[in-house]
Amino acid sequence: MVTKMETTGLGPFQVGRLAFGCWRFVGHDLPTAVSIVETALECGMNLVDTADVYGLDWGGEGFGAAEELLGRVLRADPAIREAMVVATKGGIVPGVPYDSSPGHLRAACEASLRRLGVDVIDLYQIHRPDLYTHPAEVAETLEELVSTGKVRSVGVSNYLPHQVEALQAHLDIPLVSIQPEFSVVHLDPMKDGTLDLCMRLDMTPLVWSPLGGGRVVTGDGMRTELTVTLDGIAARHGVDRSEVALAFVLAHPSRPVAILGTQNPDRLRRSVRVFEVALTRSDLYEILEAAQGEPLP
Repeated sequence: MVTKMETTGLGPFQVGRLAFGCWRFVGHDLPTAVSIVETALECGMNLVDTADVYGLDWGGEGFGAAEELLGRVLRADPAIREAMVVATKGGIVPGVPYDSSPGHLRAACEASLRRLGVDVIDLYQIHRPDLYTHPAEVAETLEELVSTGKVRSVGVSNYLPHQVEALQAHLDIPLVSIQPEFSVVHLDPMKDGTLDLCMRLDMTPLVWSPLGGGRVVTGDGMRTELTVTLDGIAARHGVDRSEVALAFVLAHPSRPVAILGTQNPDRLRRSVRVFEVALTRSDLYEILEAAQGEPLP
């Protein structure tokens, strides 16, 4: 039986609850890059998340490299673009480090459009909050990008709830997404109000590092109690530890989308098995207590 991808709403789009992330999408030749993207789409991962800054590590050729490679994929097979929700981010400037001023965001968005070779970006997000730009200026710029047809929807990444509220207060259009780090080894969004805000404002959490940057897979740097708990639940369900950890992320009622960074097509295919994992409420709280290292009151 082929496992079917679950979907959820993301502003005007319907997307798979697993997405393909392009942080490591660098250094591939074109046939390999096309194969990876096609595999992700075949699995139902129609949201493809990148950023202008991706390419400065993982063997990339520099700023913009991931967008440029994705653009080459889209040019190689234009039909791929029709099957994809393209998300990118701007606002990080190496050495600055953040700039969400109107001039920079306009230029960053236009540069992303050129690198990607698309007419419009489906979801444009502020990568990290710029503490020295007033949210009213950010809001005005985002509205302009939408009204001029360069962007279809907007969101934020790595914002705290009060920063989201400050920006949304000046926006006449909704922020449809936020990208927090969230996993069994990083529970902050459950505690700092991020996921609660998502449910209040109907924003979709696009979770990065849902497997703790690989720590869940290897067990390195992970609390022993958490590793034992995940392995025990995995054995009961007949799956592996990473699938249980991913199912934990997806179980939250804010209906997160988990962004996967693997560049291995076989791992992309296997990841869809997470939708066969039905964690009980007892499982979820057992994981939560093990992750926190203390019992709940």
